[in-house]
Formats: sequence, C-alpha cells, structure tokens
Amino acid sequence: MELKVRRIFSIVEERLIETGQTADPPLRKTATVSILENPYAGRYEKDLSAMIEASRDLGKEMAARALAAMAPYQPQSYGKGGIVGVAGEQEHANALLTTTFANPFRDAIGQADAWISSMTKVAGPGTLIDVPMNCKDDIYVRSHYDGMSLVLPDAPMPDEIAIIFCLANRGRINARVGGLSFIDAQNKQSR
Repeated sequence: MELKVRRIFSIVEERLIETGQTADPPLRKTATVSILENPYAGRYEKDLSAMIEASRDLGKEMAARALAAMAPYQPQSYGKGGIVGVAGEQEHANALLTTTFANPFRDAIGQADAWISSMTKVAGPGTLIDVPMNCKDDIYVRSHYDGMSLVLPDAPMPDEIAIIFCLANRGRINARVGGLSFIDAQNKQSR
C-alpha cells in the first residue's frame, strides 16, 4: 500500500517565560502533522497490516521534518496522536502509529527507547486533540510529563487521517515534583 499524503506541515511553539521565571533554554514544542487520504474510509477492512507496513515510510519522512523543526535543539521528549475523519474508524489512526511508524523517529533521535504515549480519536475538522508527551529515555522522568494541544482547522475531512508527532527539547518550565532526572535517565540508558 502507498499512503497518499495530501499535506504535511509543522507547528512550532516556544515558551520563554512562565510564572515570571525565564526559561533557559526556552521550551520548544513542535508538532509535525501529515494529512493522509484514508484508504479505508467508508468501509470495514479486517486486515490493517498493509497500512501498518506503509507507515514506516511515513515515519521516516515525518521524522526528518520533525527534527528540522526542533533545530537547533535536541529532542528530550515525544508523543504521537491521530484524528480520523468521520468516514473512518479510530483503529485506522492506531494502525498508522505503531512501532513500525515510531521506530524511524527513535532512530533519527538516537537513544530513544522509552514507550511513546499517544492519543487517537474520530472527529471532524477543528477538533482539539491533546497529544501527551513523555521523556524519550524513560517514562518515569516526571519533569517531562507534558503535552501539546492542537486544533487543525480544516482537517481531517471525512476521508482523511491526521497523523501527528510531537517533540520537546526539555521538561516543563519550573518542573519541581521530584522523580528521576533527565540526566539520570540518560545515564541509566547508557549502562
């Protein structure tokens, strides 16, 4: 199967100050979004393995764009999400967000072995989605529990799927609830 990408774009948010505290470095969050034609819109398909396999190339393309949007920073956390247009089903986004899709991101980022949190839903254009994020090295780094809220004003149309991958260059500004630090997680992974 060849996935037909209708549009691809990135959204960049940079937080400089929060509660009067200047962020050093700023917190940069990015979302790379691909709007795809849903090959299964309007019909049930029992076997989604062709869609899963096709997601590998989508992951490679999106990973390159996501890292470009993150520059000059290196990613420390990530998350993924999908919105399926109303002629499809939630499982279509889940099929596109498996490890097959995610591994090109892990490879591009390097040392990104932690589970990647996700959110999927069926909805129309303009629906809010909150993409959860966690540390790329260890899901127990509390300072990196975060997310990115997105609204895609004209997507997905009924026969589309919006696939989203988010990155952040650091934990939350002013994070102070304890737990494993990012540096400890990196050292733990290096062993």
